[in-house]
Amino acid sequence: MSSPAHTVRGVDHAAFPTFDPRATITFYRDVLGFPVVHATCALGWGPGDHPDFIHFFFDIGNGDRLAFFYYFGEAPYRDADLPDLLHRARHLAIHVDSEEDLLEYRRRLDASDWPCELQVRHETVESIYVTDPNGYLMEITRPLRAITAEDDIDANLSVDALMEVAGEPEPSLEKFYARKAKLIAERYEGEPELVTFA
Repeated sequence: MSSPAHTVRGVDHAAFPTFDPRATITFYRDVLGFPVVHATCALGWGPGDHPDFIHFFFDIGNGDRLAFFYYFGEAPYRDADLPDLLHRARHLAIHVDSEEDLLEYRRRLDASDWPCELQVRHETVESIYVTDPNGYLMEITRPLRAITAEDDIDANLSVDALMEVAGEPEPSLEKFYARKAKLIAERYEGEPELVTFA
């Protein structure tokens, strides 16, 4: 019997929590020069007690990305004291090209001792999640659409807004969205219409 096809195409991203997004953005974007290429902002997610967060990504070359989660309202923890939510923010995401490939990996997992724990569509990707035998969270992800120049603009606005809001007392996603809206107005005031509708 032949082995099933191998369709994984390498690392999509490795992800970690951050308690100091300003220093993280300064280090990776401004010191190392890794461009910000994507950001996802969410009012909670998954379980009902999941905190609001922003998940931002740096281009580290060769199509690979390094990502960080900043959870609004979460205080810094020593590594040994990380709550499960923040521990599981650390994960490796590997990339497949198609829904067919993603569902094949889900089928393999569900037929094993390590069934798929979650399947979800984010803004630009669909992912499945599983905990490996060592307790590490692993994501397999496929694109829902191509990342565009507009996504890069949005991501940079997001991290610039986060840089300001994260330095305030009691940062929140609501304050973040308000600051991002103000940045958009400031930067694009007087610009020609960026979006047209048929």
